[in-house]
Amino acid sequence: MKPEAVTALGLVAATLTTVSFLPQVLRTVRTRDTRSISVGMYAAFVTGVGLWLIYGLLMQDVPIVVANAITFVLSGIVFLLKLRYG
Repeated sequence: MKPEAVTALGLVAATLTTVSFLPQVLRTVRTRDTRSISVGMYAAFVTGVGLWLIYGLLMQDVPIVVANAITFVLSGIVFLLKLRYG
């Protein structure tokens, strides 16, 4: 597989996994209802995504950086709302 195709595959995967967070973020922002959200899960997830972001930056891997930067912000919003309204 050509490097460009591998990058494109990574970008498609990154887009799909990142976009999957939008419904949760929009619902949580709109309703402020965080009762069903696990603070432990989101703490671990946001930390893991942050580490993936650092890894992607160190490796200079665009799909990893883009996906994890966006996912870090989106999951961070839900995490902060959980801490505030939880």
